[in-house]
Amino acid sequence: MANRSVVLVGFDGAFGLDLIGPWEVFAMAGPDEYSLRIATLSGGPFKSSTGARLEAHAALKHVRGPIDTLLISGGDGIFTAVADLKVLGHMKRLAATARRVGSICTGAFGLAAAGLLDGRKATTHWAYCDRLAREYPHVSVDPDPIFVQDGNVYTSAGVTAGMDLALAMVEEDLGQASAMHVARQLVLFVRRPGGQAQFSAALELQAADRRPLRDLQAWLAENPAQDLSVAALAARVHMSPRNFARAFIDEVGITPARYVERVRVEAARRRLEESDDGVDRVATSCGFGSGNSMRRSFLRVIKVPPSDYRARFRSKLGM
Repeated sequence: MANRSVVLVGFDGAFGLDLIGPWEVFAMAGPDEYSLRIATLSGGPFKSSTGARLEAHAALKHVRGPIDTLLISGGDGIFTAVADLKVLGHMKRLAATARRVGSICTGAFGLAAAGLLDGRKATTHWAYCDRLAREYPHVSVDPDPIFVQDGNVYTSAGVTAGMDLALAMVEEDLGQASAMHVARQLVLFVRRPGGQAQFSAALELQAADRRPLRDLQAWLAENPAQDLSVAALAARVHMSPRNFARAFIDEVGITPARYVERVRVEAARRRLEESDDGVDRVATSCGFGSGNSMRRSFLRVIKVPPSDYRARFRSKLGM
């Protein structure tokens, strides 16, 4: 099937990347594969959340089926948009003709307001998950994954996760080779699975203000298996161990040892998600002394042992 029709719904206050990111992914798959349109209530120009002026291709009332993929963008403007019964009516009408329906970031509130998430699992930007669950109790909100598929309805986490969702759709339509080609062309990670967590140690913990410590944080993420003792890290930034430990706590908010543990758990979590390596092999590659040591860290940081984490992750993906 060629020329799959993709309609991205925009509005004043939409995140520009929620629209342009997925657009670039689909467009890169080939001009004969997808036909792309941005639609708003009135059509014509509209302003993104940052004030950038964007142009819609059509008014929602002029968009007719059949539609292959309907995607609702996110942004603070979604809450004004879904308060308009005309917008909700068009969403419901177009969703009824679409093979699949999805949302990026807070666009999940649009799907929820239209009743399209009732009885389904869904996600959104981590900062809005509690609100989505509170305002729409019939939706099963999962704050962890970067995107969720429940039947023909897809929801993704914040902003850039929309590109991961679009890549997954390209893979679903055209195969892994096409998705990998698009990811390489756009210099994207190939490709984050939907069940991968939204959070990382780098996002959850503050970055140091001092350049040497900030650079060290970046290096740690890439080298979890190295000697990451306080003495070794202090030498790397040309500080005494005592001064380094004090400065690190002041800048980052936790001890170097706890930060290293978080980095290693995150690295191990990715390996558990993306490979079939056994726990002991993952532990060694991520700097843990043993599988038992990694298990203790997993229980301390994410409250489940490595084997359970992998099983839950694969269950989310239907593996």
